[in-house]
Amino acid sequence: MIGDNPWLDAFLRLLIIAIGLPLAVIVLNYLERKVIGRVQNRLGPMRVGPYGTLQAVADTIKLLTKEDLRPATADRWAFELAPYVVVVPTVVALVALPFTDDLWVRNLGLALFFILAVSTLSIVGFLMAGWGSDNKYAILGAMRSAAQLISYEIPLVMAAVAVAMVAHTEGGRGSLNLVEIVEGQGRVPYIVWQSLAFFIFTVAATAELYRQPFDIPVAESEVVGGPLVEYSGMRWAMFMLGEYVNLVLLSVLASLVFLGGWNWPLGKEVGPGLQVPLMFLKTLAFILFFFWVRAALPRLRIDQLMAYSWQVLLPLAFYQIVVNGLALVYGWPDVVLGLLSGAGTVVAAYLTYRAVRRPLRRPLPAVRRAEV
Repeated sequence: MIGDNPWLDAFLRLLIIAIGLPLAVIVLNYLERKVIGRVQNRLGPMRVGPYGTLQAVADTIKLLTKEDLRPATADRWAFELAPYVVVVPTVVALVALPFTDDLWVRNLGLALFFILAVSTLSIVGFLMAGWGSDNKYAILGAMRSAAQLISYEIPLVMAAVAVAMVAHTEGGRGSLNLVEIVEGQGRVPYIVWQSLAFFIFTVAATAELYRQPFDIPVAESEVVGGPLVEYSGMRWAMFMLGEYVNLVLLSVLASLVFLGGWNWPLGKEVGPGLQVPLMFLKTLAFILFFFWVRAALPRLRIDQLMAYSWQVLLPLAFYQIVVNGLALVYGWPDVVLGLLSGAGTVVAAYLTYRAVRRPLRRPLPAVRRAEV
C-alpha cells in the first residue's frame, strides 16, 4: 500500500486485520446461530434487532460489563495470561496469510511452516487456564484438551506438508510459500490430486477448532466445561474469540492449499477484482461446512476421539507422505498421485463408516423391573 515506508505499510495492514477481526467475529457469531437454527428446525436469534441482527452486539456488551471473577486460590499470572496465550498466536499467524495475490501483511517464504508452528502455541493457553484455576475439574479438562489438540495437530500438519511436497513451482516441486502453492495449482486444485490429504486436514481442523463432534474441551457435559469452568466475562470471551479467529485462519488456509486460492477455477489470468470474491466464497464455504458439522453430528467419547486420530488419521497421513515421496523420487505424474490418494480416501471413508456402525463391545446391563 505504501511502498516508500515498509514499516508504515505493515502497520496499516495490521490495523486492517485488528479492526476487521472483531467485526468478523460478531458477524460469524450471528451467522452460526442462524445456520445451526435452520439446520435444527429453529429460528435462531429473533428478538434483539431486526431478525436478531443485534443479538451478537448485545452479547458483546454483556460480556464487556460482566463481572470478571478469579478464584481466591488461583495462580494469578497463569489464570490471567491464559486467554492471551490462546488468542495471540492465532492472530499472529494471520500475518503470514495471503488473502489475494498482493494483499497480505508479509509474504514469507516459509509461510505455511510459520502458520502451523505459531498456531499450535494456543495449546499452552489451555494448560495454563486449567492449572491457574486451581480447580481439579479445570486441570482434568485442560489435560484432555491438550491431549486432543496435540493428537489432531500431527495429522493436520502432515496433510499440509504432503501438499507442500508436491506443489508445482518454477524450480520444480516443493514449496512452503503459500503464494507459490496457489500459483502452482492453476486450473486444477490440489484437492483433486491430494484428496486424502484434504480429508485428513478437514477432520483434523474440525478437532483443532474443538467443535462437534470434537468439542470435548469446551463441552459442559465433559468435566463441567473443561479448563474454562472458572472464567467469566471478557476472559471467557477471549477464548471464544480465539476459536473464531482460528476458524477463519484454517478456512482461509484450506482454501489456499486445496482449492486454488484466488486462482481456481479462472486460472492465473484472474484479475484483482475477482480475487477477493473468490477467496471470500471459498472461505465462507469452509466456515458454513464447520457450522453444519457442529449442528449435525453428535459428540464423540474421549476414547473414540483419541482412537480415530491415532488409529485412522495418522497411518493414512503417513501413507500420503510416502506416496508423495515416491512420486518425487520416480517422477510420477499427478494422475497417479490422484489415483493413489483417492484410494486412501476410500479406505478412510470405509474405516469411518465401519467405526460408526460398530456395536458396543459390551452389551449394556439389562434393566430389571422393580418388584412391587
